[in-house]
Amino acid sequence: MPLLSLLLVCSSIAAFAQDALPSWNDTASKQQIVTFVKKVTTQGSADFVPPEQRIAVFDNDGTLWAEQPIYFQFFFVIDQLKAQAPQHPEWKTTEPFKSALAGDFKGVAASGEKGIAQLLAATHAGMTTDEFSRNVNQWVSTARHPKTQRVFTEMVYQPMLELLHYLRDNGFKTYIVSGGGQDFMRAWAQATYGIPPEQVIGSQGDLKFEMRDGKPVLVKQAKVALVDDGPGKPVGIERFLGVKPIFAFGNSDGDQQMLEWTMSGDGARFAGLVHHTDAAREWAYDRQSSIGKLDKALDEATAKGWTVVDMKKDWKQIFPPQK
Repeated sequence: MPLLSLLLVCSSIAAFAQDALPSWNDTASKQQIVTFVKKVTTQGSADFVPPEQRIAVFDNDGTLWAEQPIYFQFFFVIDQLKAQAPQHPEWKTTEPFKSALAGDFKGVAASGEKGIAQLLAATHAGMTTDEFSRNVNQWVSTARHPKTQRVFTEMVYQPMLELLHYLRDNGFKTYIVSGGGQDFMRAWAQATYGIPPEQVIGSQGDLKFEMRDGKPVLVKQAKVALVDDGPGKPVGIERFLGVKPIFAFGNSDGDQQMLEWTMSGDGARFAGLVHHTDAAREWAYDRQSSIGKLDKALDEATAKGWTVVDMKKDWKQIFPPQK
């Protein structure tokens, strides 16, 4: 092999080995991410950000893992209802339980926030936080998505897993800020994303301290303490972090305020949206979807130059290889 050809091959191999985002195509989205990270982590750069200020926040549903045909936590709720149904024969004729047990998602949606709160109270309230965590871990290890037949923790996005690792390798601290249940996500986020429980912010119910069998426990209550969605996301960030992130990723109008809050700070900032455009490998949806609707946030991203990741064009693969 001629020396020049050998050098070119070696150069290509080295470049591939150093690529921290191998599941991303070499498009503008990837370049924007890499450029941002480089400028905020390079000593002497005008945009340099000290490590302690490198805070990155991510939505979960539709951003780090899939969310169709319904949010995955709701599959968990349905399975919990089915397990408890023999002790509650009245659920067969009472809404929203009747619709939930029948898999009628439109019927559940018609019950509104009050109906969903009833379902959450029936399946979450009254148990200790440890009991709930065990239930969730058992469920995520066995339950499978109805379309792909993968366990739900394999329905994560490989490119986003790489992005989380890439940011942490460059001194960022990564947080989940999601409308999903905080305790639900904390049960498995570290094993799946490498994000510890204390770096997960989500919707929360009240807790009550009790003594059971001589041991202190925290018991989940039916009352909602924080809805960490839409304008609730900046509230959750401020309550738990006390600082504005410099990097934020979402996928829907429910993430718009989190991205606006992130971009309102001083210095270099990054806002990104995952746009679901791949009907063949995942799902294609945006403005008309009842789950993960992306409409106003997409318009704002276009107007303000935020990074919009086109799943079909920007990602070489969607999910990790099956185990």
